Amino acid sequence: MNFLTLLPLAVVMVAGTQLVVAVFLASSDRPRAASLSFLAGAGLVVSAGVTVGWLLTRLVGGLAADASALAGKVDRGPAIDLVVLALLVILAVLIWVRRGRSGPPRWLGSIEHAGPRSALRLGALLFVVTPTDDLTMATVGASVARHDLPWWHLVPFVLLTVLLLALPLLALLLLGGRAARVLTRMRDWAERHAWIVNEIIIVFFALLTVLDLLRSEGGRPG
Repeated sequence: MNFLTLLPLAVVMVAGTQLVVAVFLASSDRPRAASLSFLAGAGLVVSAGVTVGWLLTRLVGGLAADASALAGKVDRGPAIDLVVLALLVILAVLIWVRRGRSGPPRWLGSIEHAGPRSALRLGALLFVVTPTDDLTMATVGASVARHDLPWWHLVPFVLLTVLLLALPLLALLLLGGRAARVLTRMRDWAERHAWIVNEIIIVFFALLTVLDLLRSEGGRPG
């Protein structure tokens, strides 16, 4: 597994409420300032989230490896694979349960008038309080640590997540006054169909994790 395998999960991070909010900000009173601040807040939280998942998995995995070495066993990979699979199952269930709840939550208030400071807080808060994002960040961090990959393998995932969130702003910058129609279609797609794409990506990543688990089990001495 490498960082390219993780990139589809960036879609899971943003498809739904996050993309809808980005669309609203791109249509707000100060679209450029608000959108850039929103992206900064989101980028900081996603960077911190995957890093925490990576560090915790390495820490726990290292302790488990030490304990296993004393018992004559050294392979901690299958245990981490099982944890990742459990996270993916929970994530899939949450997305299924919440599939009809896309759109700006009520507590967001009127984001059309958001300034840079409030948009920055919004970008950070939205990714902190969304369970699906928390689970996705934990999954990505744990998967990178499970394969003993260095921290920088998390960077492309973070950058792609921010880039996907920036699509409404890019549409505004490139299309100008014609962006309204594109933004409306983007918002409607996110509200109606994003959960389907998310489930497909989760199943794909779960299959990769199962293959890793089977390879680990098959490589064990009899």
